[in-house]
Formats: sequence, structure tokens, C-alpha cells
Amino acid sequence: MSKDIRIRKGLDIKLVGEAEKKTSKATRSNVYAIKPDDFHGIVPKVIAKQGTEVKAGEPLFHSKSNEKILFPSPVSGEIAEIVRGAKRKILAFKILSDKEQKYADFGAKDVSAMSGDEVKTHLLASGCWPFIKQRPYDVIANPDVAPKAIFISGYATAPLSADYDYILEGKEQEIQVAIDALGKLTDGQVHVSIGKNGNSPLAKLNNVVLHNVSGPHPAGNVSVQIAKLDPINKGEVVWVVNPQDLIIIGELLLTGKFNAERNIALAGSSVKNPQYYTTKIGAQVSSVVYDSGVYDEGNIRVISGDVLTGENVKPDGYLGYYHSSISVIPEGDDYEFFGWNKPIFNKISPSRALTFSWLFPNKKYSLNTNTNGEHRAFVVTGNYESVFPFDIYPLQLLKACAVNDLDAMEQLGMYEVAPEDFALTEFICVSKQPHQQIIREGLDLMLKEIG
Repeated sequence: MSKDIRIRKGLDIKLVGEAEKKTSKATRSNVYAIKPDDFHGIVPKVIAKQGTEVKAGEPLFHSKSNEKILFPSPVSGEIAEIVRGAKRKILAFKILSDKEQKYADFGAKDVSAMSGDEVKTHLLASGCWPFIKQRPYDVIANPDVAPKAIFISGYATAPLSADYDYILEGKEQEIQVAIDALGKLTDGQVHVSIGKNGNSPLAKLNNVVLHNVSGPHPAGNVSVQIAKLDPINKGEVVWVVNPQDLIIIGELLLTGKFNAERNIALAGSSVKNPQYYTTKIGAQVSSVVYDSGVYDEGNIRVISGDVLTGENVKPDGYLGYYHSSISVIPEGDDYEFFGWNKPIFNKISPSRALTFSWLFPNKKYSLNTNTNGEHRAFVVTGNYESVFPFDIYPLQLLKACAVNDLDAMEQLGMYEVAPEDFALTEFICVSKQPHQQIIREGLDLMLKEIG
């Protein structure tokens, strides 16, 4: 039985530069890059060495801890460079793309005739397994542990994020095939969430439990939906899949080809013509950004992902493996004289002290990356709770992570959260503490010590 989810706590950050709903094909990128750091907790073991020719879908590396988990090339071409950092850590695999793409053939499959084990084996062999992540810990799912449920959030609420209702349109067949396949991997239910007032292609899916979600950000975060529908207790596992990744999985099952194509939103106040582009995972950001043109080219920040949780990739960087948007906003490298002691009309704040954004709830703002303050010790304000829709004490959990108190982390609900769930508390933090980094390090410690 479906259940509506209505979130009251949160904060919608309305920014100038939302992508117009029209799609163009991005300029073909000459080089594509897959970064092992996109797969948190994975230590890569090289399969395709520098100079090797690969087809789209053939593996570049596998996980050192589980060689069954393969990470494929998004395009065919030559491995131009394996970029290494300190202590020879692998930072990126760069592929010089062929003009005519060649695909590894994994064979078309009839999902209705496959068992759960056959689906799992096929997804592992084809390199689609990294699209499946798990809670707790927000890492790639362990194929040896069955989940109690699978969650897919088709409701994006982060600022300037891609509109799933738009980018999934016309891909209903691929999504349904992927859903049917994933349903064989769990004895529980496949939960799909959509916007209450939207017209989502996901609304017509079979073999799912559909939920209508409404409320401010982070209502679209899958952790919030899990907490409201089927909370995670110690020893339990839930799998999570991004809606656009369902298209890749479904197309693989239908055609036998790993097609890493993705529709992304190019948005932000520094973009002259924000819109959607069709590109591929790992493409050069410049192949998308400069198609639309930017304002003040020397003073911008290019972010792969949304402005709250994305990665600063610079104009010569590459699209992240899990990202469906590129955000371009002004770099906040200016100093505002007496900014703490005068009325503020052009910024968003949950506080009413010398700020007036609460008077204009629908106004869109052009914000930059300035933190408007400096790092200091935690100040107890009670503000975090106003934007944090979990039944969890956020400040206490952050402090438990900061001091590596595993018992307190367990008791305070660490199994239910991911770093992205603390993006808003980080945004409004008067202490300018790196909340997402603190939570990530806490989850890593729990994974290492508790597993």
C-alpha cells in the first residue's frame, strides 16, 4: 500500500539559473575520465593498463576487496593516461574516445526468465553493479548481502538539480525492465517516490510501491524517505538506485550494450543559456559548460552535481559518475565589510536577525560560494533541527562523529543518514563546520570497526 510523505522541516534554496526544459546534444568530448574517488571506499585494482584499447562497457578496474565488482569504460577508445597522486594512488583513468563507438556485447536478456542470482551475476559482469548503493554507510552495495528493500527517489529537491520528470520522459520501457530485474534481488518491496504535484514517468511503473512526496529540501533525499517508510535498524541493509541509472541498466538488459549516455542539467547564475544536455558519464565539463556560455569566465566555480553536495571540478574537470547536473555559480572570493552587522536583503537565511528572505519565499537569489564567516567551534543555536527532518539530534550526532564515539553514533541514528543529509545543516551553520565531511568520516569509521 502506498503512503504519502509530507516533509515540514527543511529549506528550499531558490537560485537564479534553473535549466530551461529543452535538450541539446553536447559537444563530443575527446577525453573521458573515470575517477575511483567517485566510488567511496573502493581501492582500485587495474585491469586495463595505459595504452590498452577498450570498448564501451569493458572493465577499467575492479575493487581490490571484491574482484567481482567491475568498473567499466563509458566509451570505446585508448587508455591515454592513468593519473596517479601521492603514494601512487590512482586518481583517474583517462580514455581517448573513438569517433565511432564500439560496444562490448553482453547479450540481450529476458528478465522474466532470469533468477535473482542470474540478474546479479549479469549486473556484476557488465559493470552495472556500482549503480546500486546501500544504506547504511552510503557505499556500493555488497552483492553478498540481500537488502530488505530497494528505494528509488524520483523527486529532486536540491537547488538547481535536474528535473527527473523531464529527463526520464520516453524511457519508461528501460526503467520498467530495470525495476523488474532489481525486484528479483530482494524479498522486500521496491519503493519509488515521485513529486506529489508532478507528472512523472515513474508513476506508471508496475511491481513497485509508489509514494507521493511533498515538502522542502531535503524531501527528495532517499534517506528521508527510508526513515519515513522503512527505517534501518542495526544489521539491516537497504539498496538505493538513482532513477537515471535505471535507464542504463534497462538498456543493457534490452540490448546487451552498456550505454553511459546521460541527460544533465547545466544550471546556475553564471550560465548564459541554462538548459539540458545529452552527454556521457565522465565527459569533460568544458564540452558542456562553454556550449551555453558563461558570465565572468575568470570568476566562476564549476560544480559537478548540485551546489550543496557536488564536487568542485574546475572548467577542465570531468562529470562525476553519479551526477545528473553541472552547476556554475560565481566564486565567492570577496570580503564584505561589516557584513555581520548590517541588514541583508540579497541572501537566504533561516534566521530573522537582520535578514529578510523569509518575507519573500518565492524570490530567487544569485548566491556565490562565500561562506560569510570563518571556521569556529560548534555554537549551539538550535537552527539545525529546523531543517533536519529526521528523528535524530543532528548536533549531538556530529559531535559523536567528531570524537569517534561509536556507541553514541549507533544510539543517535547513524545507520539512517548519509553525508548529503547534512548539506542543509552545513549551509546554515554559523560555525562553518564541514558537516558532510564529519559524517563521511564517521560512517567510514563505523564501516571499518562494525562492518
